[in-house]
Amino acid sequence: MAARYIVAALVLLIFSFMALGQEIKNSGQYPLVVSTWPFLQAVRAAWKVVDSGRSAVDAVVEGCSTCEELRCDGTVGPGGSPDENGETTIDALVMNGATMEVGAVAAMRYVKDGIRAAQLVMENTMHTMLVGDQASAFAISMGLAGPTNLSSTESIGKWGKWKENNCQPNFRQNVLPLNGCGPYHPRGGEASCMNANPSGKIELIRSSHVGIHNHDTISMAAIDRMGHIAVGTSTNGATFKIPGRVGDGPIAGSSAYADDEVGACGATGDGDIMMRFLPCYQAVENMRLGMEPMVAAKDAIARIARRFPDFVGAVFAVNKKGVHAGACHGWTFQYSVRKQGMDDVEVFTVLPSE
Repeated sequence: MAARYIVAALVLLIFSFMALGQEIKNSGQYPLVVSTWPFLQAVRAAWKVVDSGRSAVDAVVEGCSTCEELRCDGTVGPGGSPDENGETTIDALVMNGATMEVGAVAAMRYVKDGIRAAQLVMENTMHTMLVGDQASAFAISMGLAGPTNLSSTESIGKWGKWKENNCQPNFRQNVLPLNGCGPYHPRGGEASCMNANPSGKIELIRSSHVGIHNHDTISMAAIDRMGHIAVGTSTNGATFKIPGRVGDGPIAGSSAYADDEVGACGATGDGDIMMRFLPCYQAVENMRLGMEPMVAAKDAIARIARRFPDFVGAVFAVNKKGVHAGACHGWTFQYSVRKQGMDDVEVFTVLPSE
């Protein structure tokens, strides 16, 4: 009889510890929303979703969609970042860290709802990415509004001034004419846009028109009440890009990455450089190996800076406990956070690494 009571007491004690552990696990760590830049309305929209008990995926979709509607910084959603032809196109991504499913659209024309189109790819196809006019056709067939002209008076005006300035600056290299609007043809010879010095660093002959207001992405991460993690991104790409260019925005592991077992990352900056290094995959894997978010983020940025010391970019990293940090190179970076215990969104400023 005594043995039976002892067993019963042990069982009760085990369940008590399990309950206590669950309570500790969820006390104040999440829900949580983190986003690149001071996109306050977008973070508030995502927070409202996740704080109500809905999923992390729903939260990042709502947050990025809000930024698209607000045309954050002119670099998200319709009406901004014209390409060489004066047209605005959309790149977007959503990733579910619980299932590792990804949906993305790239160089999408005529449909303004980039993040919702990416969600449709993830949830209604077996694919990961759709591109160009076919992505537009798919999104419209699934109920999104379109076809819509994504240009605006502002974007066409910006494009017109660029044309008047002989299409400078641009993303062409090793072509003729050097200071004109084309048509372009290869210059020939052994010319190259870059040279490796003895240290292995790449010295870029690259236009310095990568900045917050012409080359940016909203990258957002959310952790819901169940502890599930998701990320989402949306951008209209680099201003005056060559038509057809796709940056890091829709590339899983570059602009964003999420894994419930570890945490998440979001990135922004010169996507043409950053996508070669998959900084968000690197940051998350760094955390998997035991690095704190600050160290993980700095390492991911340092790997790029060692080879491309003139690049401009930033990441934030957040682990599954809700600890967050940022790192940047070539500019001062800000990211926004809303979590339990905060009255509103808080903006954190990160200075560039030396």
